[in-house]
Amino acid sequence: MRILVVGGGYVGMYTALRLQRKLKQRLKSGDAEIVVVTPEPYMTYQPFLPEAAAGSISPRHVVVPLRRVLNLCTIVIGEAERVDHAKRTATVTTLATAEDGTGALEIGYDEIVIAPGSVSRTLPVPGLADFGIGFKTVEEAIGLRNHVIEQMDIASATRDPAIRDAALTFVFVGGGYAGVEALAELEDMARYTARYYHNIKPTDLRWILVEASDRILPEVGEAMGRYAVGELRGRSVDVRLETRLETCEDRVAVLSDGSRFPTRTLVWTAGVKPAPLLSATDLPLTERGRLRCTATLGVAGMPHAWAAGDAAAVPDLTAAEPGKETAPNAQHAVRQAKVLADNVLATLDGRPVKEYRHKYAGSVASLGLHKGVAHVYGRKLKGYPAWLMHRTYHLSRVPTFNRKARVLAEWTLAGLFKREIVSLGSLEHPRAEFELAAGGGSATPPRPGTLPRPETDERPEDPPGGLPPRPSR
Repeated sequence: MRILVVGGGYVGMYTALRLQRKLKQRLKSGDAEIVVVTPEPYMTYQPFLPEAAAGSISPRHVVVPLRRVLNLCTIVIGEAERVDHAKRTATVTTLATAEDGTGALEIGYDEIVIAPGSVSRTLPVPGLADFGIGFKTVEEAIGLRNHVIEQMDIASATRDPAIRDAALTFVFVGGGYAGVEALAELEDMARYTARYYHNIKPTDLRWILVEASDRILPEVGEAMGRYAVGELRGRSVDVRLETRLETCEDRVAVLSDGSRFPTRTLVWTAGVKPAPLLSATDLPLTERGRLRCTATLGVAGMPHAWAAGDAAAVPDLTAAEPGKETAPNAQHAVRQAKVLADNVLATLDGRPVKEYRHKYAGSVASLGLHKGVAHVYGRKLKGYPAWLMHRTYHLSRVPTFNRKARVLAEWTLAGLFKREIVSLGSLEHPRAEFELAAGGGSATPPRPGTLPRPETDERPEDPPGGLPPRPSR
């Protein structure tokens, strides 16, 4: 008997982990097998991405290694390209597919759990594909941190006022959790970092948040959303509500209100959409492209197929209005995974399954160090208490005691020592230096945001940046 889990995120990892615990003896004896197909060998705890970007947490502590946690499962690093549930097979391409020439894998299964998560939802904004930066993976978070510090390095060294202004202008599109928390944490970090530059003051940095609706952080309620706007504006963040990004061609962000901002940093966090895999299955989808599921987390009308999380449209049995679905967030995903795993086991053993039912507890959001908002079980918190609740809640939810201990240790050390302000932008092209030394020339393209080498040594009369004048003897 083989259970195939597609996806190694919240639902995929927690489902496989619970199945592994319940089927331990069968897995060891070979009577059962759990196969997890995932593009990455780790699960990312996304609520910690903003703190990883700000340097409060090490990137390796934001992820959970699947091979260690799911030691009784078979981990296949690859992409599920297609699922043919009628034949009970999934087509998977792996890292070796193009190397060995044998083609994609055909993995058969008895039960399948489809949990590929979601991908960034983009719009046809001119220039977005060329200059936009996402914020959904740990690689993007660390890349953005490096990029922000690198822009400050550029602004400090350049002799061109236009380049300096563009380097110190940071535009974030999307007022949900990802956008607001990323902006708040990075603004906090950059303001602290500015003290170590001889010619950059915190007031030189310009932060702009663009949101198409009339509020930010809708999950924490209207009152806390207004407080968050006030808190950000009090830190000189330019919050633009009911505004859209029209174009960002030539590194100029043009907004629907007519504003134009030359910028070298445009972060796109305006929502997510279901993974492309869902459209390559023979399973029923909703009009929004998610799998149509029952309250027992089975795919409607498809025995032996299960789904939860971002990929699944699950009825919310606690909602007052009929037809409402559970929100695609981590709070539901973790709890759905437990019910899903138990229902798979119940089906295998011929026992009745149970329905998923969870009343939404509320939300917490960080607005930088010692600042936050929360709306939990009807109670509204702001400032330090909300920030403390944010950290406490997510520390309790991050998987494994190992990760909990490491994150807590890093928070403790961060409170005792100064922030790290190092940019490791060379991580994006680690072989560039060796290629140059080996005589290969500049085979690797320069990192986004770096300056071309100047063709002249002439200096403008009134440099806005660069080195201070050498003192006369």
